Amino acid sequence: MQKIPERELFSYIEAALKGEKFPLAKLISQIETPDSREVRKLIFSQLLKNYTPKAITIGFTGTPGSGKSSLIAEICRELLYSTEKKIGIVAIDPSSSISGGSILGDRTRFNIPARESRIYFRSQASQLELGGVNPYTYHVIRLLRYFFDFVFVETVGIGQNEIEVSKIVDHSFLVLQPLAGDNIQFMKSGIMEIPDAFIINKCDERELALSSYHLLVNSLEFLKEVFNQKDLPKIFQTSVVKKIGIVDLVNYILTIPSKLNSFHETWSQIQKWVKNEYGNWGLRKLQNLNSFDFLSYEELEEKFLNLVEVNNFNTKN
Repeated sequence: MQKIPERELFSYIEAALKGEKFPLAKLISQIETPDSREVRKLIFSQLLKNYTPKAITIGFTGTPGSGKSSLIAEICRELLYSTEKKIGIVAIDPSSSISGGSILGDRTRFNIPARESRIYFRSQASQLELGGVNPYTYHVIRLLRYFFDFVFVETVGIGQNEIEVSKIVDHSFLVLQPLAGDNIQFMKSGIMEIPDAFIINKCDERELALSSYHLLVNSLEFLKEVFNQKDLPKIFQTSVVKKIGIVDLVNYILTIPSKLNSFHETWSQIQKWVKNEYGNWGLRKLQNLNSFDFLSYEELEEKFLNLVEVNNFNTKN
């Protein structure tokens, strides 16, 4: 992709802060490329110097068919109706292991007015990345924090290991549907360890919904003792069709605190990048940087690359 001149890049930032969608799309496209390190440094240094990130980031994960897209759309409609909040949405769709392509079909389920200025939708292909998110999702979320009040992330819905989103958001929901499994199925999924709260969606039939609710509660009660937890995570029952539980869920979302400037989040993503690029050798070298808990992602990235360069020089000489 052709690089955008620095002055033009900064003008895109100014326009995006005013709510213009095209400049924001251009910025995202610039950081969604494999060679985006330099442009990322420019974008985020400009943002960090002049602006303050404000968005609460929330992840929604769960199996296919649990209704994540429709539920997020309904949450957005309620937020737009009842508040002045601005919302960014990042939806990750699975990529084909054969063609590498992706349908990006989640957009079709978001029945929200296209000209609504307070909402922005961005599709991403998973690029066969394990964990339910795209390799660049973290950077896109970081960017969107500056422009919106909420950023919702919908992961790929595949199975029981799409948990990466919990490492890059302030709060994560696991979305289930009635009769999604029995007590054993819930417990072997390890779901108590990952999400901050649970949503049983598609609760159109109350008996089925209550049955699944009690199964989940019983499973979480057992796991609470195993993991020495004091309280059960919050469990919501929702139905987009019958508008059940949406207002309660939105009210809860409005109380979620931000974890801005979380070094744990930055460090986990640096580790992921180093592991992918340099393997276990890189992770061992990375331990030399673990005391720099005040640095940004790009600063840590640069320090690690300098460390690798010095190591290679010493090896050759």
